[in-house]
This record gives sequence, structure tokens and C-alpha cells, in this order.
Amino acid sequence: MHNIKEEYDVVVVGAGHAGCEAALASARMGLNTICFTVSVDSIAMMPCNPNIGGSSKGHLVREIDALGGEMGKNIDATFIQSKMLNASKGPAVHSLRAQADKQDYSRRMRRVLENTDNLTVRQAEVAELIVKDGVVCGVKTVSGAEYDAKAVVLCTGVYLKARCVYGDVSTYTGPNGLQAANHLTQSLIDNGIEVRRFKTGTPARVDKRSIDFSKMQEQFGDERVVPFSFTTDPESIQKDQVSCWLTYTNEETHKIIKDNLDRSPLYSGDIHGVGPRYCPSIEDKVVRFADKDRHQVFVEPEGLYTNEMYLGGMSSSLPEDVQYAMYRTVPGLENVKIVRNAYAIEYDCINAVQLKSSLEFKKINGLFAGGQFNGSSGYEEAAAQGLIAGINAALYVQNKEPLILDRSESYIGVLIDDLVTKETSEPYRMMTSRAEYRLVLRQDNADIRLTKYGYKVGLISEERMHNLEEKIRLIDEEIERVKSGNVGTSSEVQEVLKANNSTELTTGVTLAELIKRPELNYEVLEPIDKHRPELAWDVKEQVNINLKYEGYISRQLRQVEHFKKLEGKLIPEELDYFAISGLRKEAMQKLDKFRPRSIGQASRISGVSPADISVLLVFLESYRRSAK
Repeated sequence: MHNIKEEYDVVVVGAGHAGCEAALASARMGLNTICFTVSVDSIAMMPCNPNIGGSSKGHLVREIDALGGEMGKNIDATFIQSKMLNASKGPAVHSLRAQADKQDYSRRMRRVLENTDNLTVRQAEVAELIVKDGVVCGVKTVSGAEYDAKAVVLCTGVYLKARCVYGDVSTYTGPNGLQAANHLTQSLIDNGIEVRRFKTGTPARVDKRSIDFSKMQEQFGDERVVPFSFTTDPESIQKDQVSCWLTYTNEETHKIIKDNLDRSPLYSGDIHGVGPRYCPSIEDKVVRFADKDRHQVFVEPEGLYTNEMYLGGMSSSLPEDVQYAMYRTVPGLENVKIVRNAYAIEYDCINAVQLKSSLEFKKINGLFAGGQFNGSSGYEEAAAQGLIAGINAALYVQNKEPLILDRSESYIGVLIDDLVTKETSEPYRMMTSRAEYRLVLRQDNADIRLTKYGYKVGLISEERMHNLEEKIRLIDEEIERVKSGNVGTSSEVQEVLKANNSTELTTGVTLAELIKRPELNYEVLEPIDKHRPELAWDVKEQVNINLKYEGYISRQLRQVEHFKKLEGKLIPEELDYFAISGLRKEAMQKLDKFRPRSIGQASRISGVSPADISVLLVFLESYRRSAK
């Protein structure tokens, strides 16, 4: 038998949101890359909700873009509605979310992959890892073809041994009826990788013509659309937007669900995978939040060229007849027709504590992992990990140090650190509350925080880096100007203050002091700012935020400094924790299992106490002295 044998620098397994970013990063960094998918028609497919971004997830998309990833550009080109969430709150929690045209989103991303230099897209199922002496050397497909590689990135999403379930109907397929990947799991186990089973779910898609929108609240997009990508010209994306709709479940809906819980595979024991706590099915919500007499249902279009509507908030694995009965109790859905049933999907994934912070496996050199395969949920979380895994696979091949973002500089750092240091027993979802330093990790300054890293690894152009440096210079100059520019007590000044319900002046103050008043901001003061230069909107935004929250930001930066000290205290990889007297047994076991890279990371491992950290610090000091 004559089997095919090909050679690549990097193999990426999977072409969902993680796989796309991993493959693009590796290829754009100049490495010969091949990306495998079970179906080229499913590249960047959105099998669940039709949106990108949202609370904290919008931060991730901005960070992906700042590092040179594709997701932000892709949604800017294919959105049908855009909204800045939490706009009435402080800037730390502002998060952009856009409804996507699903088909268009997938089509455009496929076009980008197919036209990227150094990148080959291949439809085939990867069945086996080729590992020799603890180093990955390539992969083998079901046909027996071998692809040698210096690094492999696993981004299998929800496809490994996937099973879709609703009621007593069970099909061994991936999402949307696509072929599951049934062979790779065994190869992972054979190579000593711990595999677990998770589940996620999705609501029904329904026919728009069967919906009575007059009984629902219309949800509009923002009048002025803000782009996800720092490279997108805001003027190019101002367009007519499609509406979404809001309705609610009621006590009748909840009664139907409760009466049929015994028919739900979630409760009958037919589903063994663990579901996401923060994105529960409707039957989960009704059981866990029994005091609530209604839950929100978001009715969202799946695209411009389809009548399918997505029922956000009503994921389910109940039988088909119960799905019809419960959906039809919701105002506006009384005569609804289902196009695709809601279902739960079970799949194999890994416990991410087997990974280093670079997303490389601790046990197998050159093998990286990203996305839902690592036990996370959500398109944005997947893309962020895929990007980092792809960058680090490329750096590994180039014999360079990995890119590791820490918790104080990015949401991506928080996401990866949580996955590799905290044993999550359910699909991990990003939230703003998980980021300790969220006041400095805002979505508006992701470029200032991270573009330098994208430039260093080769994903950001010279021109883009130069433009950012110029932007930073303008921000700094303008902050200095308004801090030194005095405003007197002229009638013009008092008029502007009165018009904005602000206390009138009795003596001269700086513009910066006025900007700090809660009811005022940089824009409002334009009429009395005689020497204001012409500046881009994003420069003005940074000036306003930095001045308004100056005290809070300074305090958080001091906290970050303390954090950095602990992160900077690196722990030798070969350290024998069982030889450290004074460490509690549980701490020895946990530290040996996780093998943290720094004291900071060690302190975040559950079961390692502050006293254990003190013992570790003392030991490291003597260890270093003796090593000199």
C-alpha cells in the first residue's frame, strides 16, 4: 500500500475559530502550515449563537486583533447589527457585541485562509498523533496518510466523539449534523493525555415567518457603530442594521418544562458530559432559579439571506414535542415553526492543567492545544487560545521563547492562566469579574497593551506599529496640555458648566480638573477649549478615560507592579517539590502536578496556601544561592 507522506512546519487540527487563528498566525509568521478540517464547508462555522463579542468576550476580540489575529476584521466585514454593551457603566465593562451573518462570516474567513501564503487547507480526519521520545513528529489521517511536522496544534472543538442528543434521539455527529471525529481520542489516551467529557447545547432555530414580532420588544443596534478591529475605518462600517427582538418565558413555559424533566437526557442520566454553568439550558434555569417567574429570550437573525431565527436563552435537549409545546407558550412564538431542533452535544476534551502557559503540553514537546478542546466555551475564548497556540507553535519551530501574556496585561492572560492553574470541572467561560485588573484591561486600550507583542512575533506590520506609536504620543501630549491649560471664570465658561448641571467656578482651574467632574467630559468642554488640536476619536477617548479615572488607574497600576514581582520570580522546571521540607503534603502534590512557572502562578493553585508560598520562597532563595 502506497501511503502519502508530506512535510510541514506546523500542522493545525481543526478549522473552527481556534484553528483558523492558529493556522493564520503560524502561516503569517512564515511557517509552512497545513490546517485539517472534517469539512471545508465548516471553516469558522458558528454552530451556536449568531454573534461575536459580548460582555468580556468583546475584550478578547479586541485583544486578538491587537496581536494580529483575524476575528475582529472578519466580524467588522460581516456584521448585521452592532451594540456597545454596558455603555451606561464605567469603561472597564464596556463590551462590543455584533450580530453576524453566519454564512457570510464563515465564507469570508474561508477566503482569507485559502488566500494566505504558506497555508494549505485540507479536508481530512486526523486519526493519530505521531510521537517519538516525548516529541510530536506529525499526524496520520484515517486514510493512513502521514504528515510530518515540527509542531502540532490541536483545535478539535466539539468534534471528538461528538454526540448530539434531544429527548431519546441520539446521533453520533458533530454540530449541524457534520461528521464527528471518532479516531483521535484513542491516540491522545495512548500518549498519556487525560481526556474528559463535556457538553454544551444550543436552542432551536425557527422560521421568521411564524413569529409575531408585535408581541416582542425591538432591540436596535447603536446609531454610531464602533469597529472591533483597530485597523477598520469607522466610516466604512456605518450601515443600516437589522433588528433583534426580546421576549420572555412565563410560568406556563416553566410548568411544561418541569412536567417533562424526566424526559430530558440531562436529568435522566443519558448525558454524562458536564455542561457550562454560565450558559445553562432552559431546563437548568427553571430548576436552579425556581424563584424566577420568567427568563429572557433573545430572538436573533442568523443572517440576511435566511429566515432562520435563533432563540437565545432557550438552549434545550428536551424531546421534540416538548420543544414545540414550551416554545409556543412564549409571547410572539404561539405559532412558531421549528427549522432545526434544539439539542445538547457531548464531546471529548482535555483537562487543561496538562498544558504550560504557552499552551504546549507538559508531557509532549511541540504539541499545542487551543479552544474548546481545552475545556472552554465560546467562539471568542477559542479564537484567543488558537491565536496564542499558533504563535507559540511557530516560535517553538523557530527555537524562540514562547509568548506568554500574564493576567495583568490581558484578558487572554486571565483566560489561559485560569485554564492551566484552576481545575475547571465545567466548560470555562470568560467574564469581566475574572479579571482582577479590569480597569487597566479595558477593551478600548487593547492595542496600547498588546500590539507590541504582535509586532515582535511578526504579525503586526511596521506601518501599524508606527501608527500606534504616533497615537500614544498624541494621547500623552494632549493629557499634558489639558493638565496645564487653565480655564478662567468667564461667562462663556460658566454657561457651559450651567448647561451641563455643573457647579460654576469661583476661581480658575485646569481643563483636566473639569474633565474629572462626573457630569463633564473631554467632548463637552470643547466650546471653552480654545487651543484644542484636531484629534482622532480614539485619541480623544483615551484622553478622557485616562483623566477621568486617573486616581483609580494609578492605584491599579501599583497593584499590577506587586503582581509582576511575584510573576517575575520563576520556578525551575526540574524542581522536586517533595524534597522541600515545610510544604504541606497537599501543596507538594498540587505543585508537582501543575508545575507552575512562577511564584505568582503557584499562589493561584487551589490547595496551595500563603504559608506554602512563604516556604517555597525561602527554599528558592537557598536553591539559587547553592546553584551559583
